[in-house]
Amino acid sequence: MVSARPAVQALPAYRPGRNPADLARELGVERAVKLASNEVPFPPLPAVVQALSATAGETYRYPDNGAAVLTAALAGRYGVDPAQVVPGCGAVMLCQQLAQSFNDPGTAIAFAWRSFEMYPLLAQVAGARSLQVPLVPSVPGGSPDTHDLDALAAAVDDDTRLLFVCNPNNPTSTAVRRPELERFLDRVPDTVLVVLDEAYREFVTDPDVPDGLELMRGRPNVAVLRTFSKAWGLAGLRVGYLVAEDPAVADAVRRTHVPFSVSVLAQAAAVAALASEEEVGRRVAAVVAERDRLTAALRGRGLEVPDSQANFVWLPLGEPTAGVAAALEARGVITRPFAGEGIRVTVGTPEEDDLFLAALDDVLGAATPDDRPDTLRPGAPVG
Repeated sequence: MVSARPAVQALPAYRPGRNPADLARELGVERAVKLASNEVPFPPLPAVVQALSATAGETYRYPDNGAAVLTAALAGRYGVDPAQVVPGCGAVMLCQQLAQSFNDPGTAIAFAWRSFEMYPLLAQVAGARSLQVPLVPSVPGGSPDTHDLDALAAAVDDDTRLLFVCNPNNPTSTAVRRPELERFLDRVPDTVLVVLDEAYREFVTDPDVPDGLELMRGRPNVAVLRTFSKAWGLAGLRVGYLVAEDPAVADAVRRTHVPFSVSVLAQAAAVAALASEEEVGRRVAAVVAERDRLTAALRGRGLEVPDSQANFVWLPLGEPTAGVAAALEARGVITRPFAGEGIRVTVGTPEEDDLFLAALDDVLGAATPDDRPDTLRPGAPVG
């Protein structure tokens, strides 16, 4: 009998956000709302649609294996050499390539926890140890939601080869600021590759949260990950990229890529999106404004919500998390729960967010006092 590796057999299945059309049919309602996958609530950019139409006739050929046009566009945008840039089939695939490139079995990958749910899975597949460092509260007395960079630096041992800093952090939405991040980078040994995972960088409004590409310069053991799936609206085409200060790091990652994994359509769409930066900026501004409105509405209901620097908000509900998420789904609103910890809610359109808030009010109104999150039990402030 053929058996998969034990590490693979032990992997939990990835759970994508549920299809809202399926939920609507199940509930017998006209519409369900999906606020689970951090997509932007806008249709593709007009230039992207045009580029896809113009490129569709080329899909009978293999794509350029190195995505040279996109690589050159990104290098020009960020003022780096093309040898420092590696496009990939989404940032997740690049994370996997990083683990394949730098981790032998028995080495270690360090990261905060909770953070991006793929990090421990990458370590498991690579046969590496996970060095998971607990989050700490971003405000006194709050729930754990931000990186403890001092503890993360202290956790690095002689076997550590790779270290992820998700900034802003997924799923808790918080971001670490420049002084702390610079001190941290100065402490990490130069034998450890620090990857600043900036999938949500475009939504950052705090001026004290640094651009990772600026901090990367002059630090050969730092690389930056970004994606076109979020702000740029290309989630369905799977394209992300890595920028490394040391071209040797980029070369190692390039060697582990799956050939032709950036499709003809993905490359054309990403290049067109980069040329539409003004429109992307307007869309991001709309998301940020709605994020602020949603945050205020949730806080007005007595919920603890950290300051978000992403296109989602975090509700640290603790034990009631699974029940609240299930009850929201029963009312046609799909969110992303992390059992026992909290719910991540993507910022949608104002209409979608109002549906979520109405469903949440219904759920909390129907809950017994003991089933409510601590912040909404008797005596808690409710706006």
